[in-house]
Amino acid sequence: MNAFVYILRCADNSYYVGSARGTSLDKRIGEHQAGTYPGHTRQRRPVTLVYAEMFERITDAIAMERRVKGWSRAKKEALIQSDWDRLKQLAKRSHLQDETSSIMIDEHGSTPMLDDAGCCTPSASS
Repeated sequence: MNAFVYILRCADNSYYVGSARGTSLDKRIGEHQAGTYPGHTRQRRPVTLVYAEMFERITDAIAMERRVKGWSRAKKEALIQSDWDRLKQLAKRSHLQDETSSIMIDEHGSTPMLDDAGCCTPSASS
């Protein structure tokens, strides 16, 4: 079963990072828009989907969600904009501060994926 990591921009310009199982994000985004569940987005509607990445395994999606939730706003925005050079620069800077927050992106600018050990590796799909 496929899974997604997604980033929503809320009405107050904050970001919400989440993950969802299944083949479509539409239902989950609709739940955020409707305020179905209590949480960050319920009081910050409407929300806009600004980033989504599909994973084959839910465990990979959850690991990526947790990693991205720990990122700075600037780093999230670099990911949203697919600005791989900026993301690498921010990862290097944060790597000096916290070794667990760094990522690797290959020279082709492929999106980060997680290997079985929970480490980021370039995506083979890009």
